[in-house]
Amino acid sequence: MYPGVKNVKPLADFKLHLTFENNEERIFDMNPFLNKGIFRELRDTVIFDTVHISFDTIQWENGADLCPEMLYEDSTLVDNESLNKTIF
Repeated sequence: MYPGVKNVKPLADFKLHLTFENNEERIFDMNPFLNKGIFRELRDTVIFDTVHISFDTIQWENGADLCPEMLYEDSTLVDNESLNKTIF
C-alpha cells in the first residue's frame, strides 16, 4: 500500500511538490500529461495552480486528478537543500 498525499504545492514548469503521509517530499513532473484529455486544461497556469488535496490524492478545479500510487511511483525523492536550489 502506498502512502497518501498530505500536502501539494504547484511549482514552476508544471511540477508539483508533494508531501506524503510517510513525510517523504517528492517532485512530480506533470509535463508528460499536459497533452492528454482533461490535463490539457492544466497548461493554463491559473488552472494548474488550483491543485489541492482531495482525500489521499490531488485534484484540480477542473476535475482532473491522479491516483496517489502513480504520484508516488513516478515522483523523485528530494531533500530540502536540493529542492531550494533547483526548483524555487
